Amino acid sequence: MPFNASIAPNPAHEHPPSGNAFSVLVVEDQRSVRAVLVAELRRAGVSDIFEAPEGLAALHLFKKHRPDLVLLDIKLPGQDGYWVAQQMRESEAGDWTPIIFLSGLDNELDVWRGIEVGGDDYLVKPVKPIVLMAKLRAMRRLLDMRRRLVSMSAELHAANQRLNEMVEIDALTGLVNRRGFDRILHNEILAARRDGTPLTLMLCDLDYFKLFNDASGHLQGDACLKEVGRLLREVCVRPRDVASRYGGEEFTLILPNTPRSGAMTFARALGQLLKVRAIAHAASPLGDTLTLSGGITTCVPDNNTNAESMIMRADQALYAAKAQGRNRFFSFEMQMDTVEQLRN
Repeated sequence: MPFNASIAPNPAHEHPPSGNAFSVLVVEDQRSVRAVLVAELRRAGVSDIFEAPEGLAALHLFKKHRPDLVLLDIKLPGQDGYWVAQQMRESEAGDWTPIIFLSGLDNELDVWRGIEVGGDDYLVKPVKPIVLMAKLRAMRRLLDMRRRLVSMSAELHAANQRLNEMVEIDALTGLVNRRGFDRILHNEILAARRDGTPLTLMLCDLDYFKLFNDASGHLQGDACLKEVGRLLREVCVRPRDVASRYGGEEFTLILPNTPRSGAMTFARALGQLLKVRAIAHAASPLGDTLTLSGGITTCVPDNNTNAESMIMRADQALYAAKAQGRNRFFSFEMQMDTVEQLRN
């Protein structure tokens, strides 16, 4: 069908609203018709125009450039426009590109079939420039609206992430709080079970911290907790190592891919670092600086392993560390503390 190439000055030749770039794929087997369409689009201010004379070339350009609009002739050599539209829809993973069919046919069946395969609109050839321009403006408005929605969605997602981070952060120490600890430990158990790797959990308690608060006051107590929080962040050097404030003066360390021997080495290093830091604790029966007791549990999780069972073992090991004199870490699995290990 001949394309109506006669163009008279009219408001339709005004460019569509300015803004983000707008690209169009023109699929038309007749070169003369395609040339006129491209000329009209350029008058409309569309700079990115891709041309294809048949379906396979159109699909290649569509997948490569992901245009913002497709003008698709129904009658094409080889596969028709309906097939091309269906293939385009199947190649979009959750996205949606407007497709406007072009055809010399004008009956309800063609319109229905075009919509069924994923078309959004229908233009009868010869296409009048003013009608094409109106369709182009409408599609640009839809694209601008979609971009705004995507932007808003991304901003909301980022805000939700920040909110979740805030909800899972202890306000005093800046460490992960109990809520975050519960989530992370659950996820790390699943990951270690899947990968068949050892997972270590440490439950730590500041020795005689009540005496610290009684002697120095709660403001100094808070300052002490902040300092311990900084120290624990320093020792968590690997990306997945996580320190958390479990509650009060109790802290936890989640150490993925850490075997029993490695956990004991880590615990000794933590105790030594705290000794070097020399946080004053004049009321401690163990000396004049702050010390730490801890319980360690290490396992390669199986189907019976859960957060509750790991916390229970770590808590029992912590109790053993306190019973044996404090200022040490006790391993539930090795039934040995860091002081004993050094002696052997």
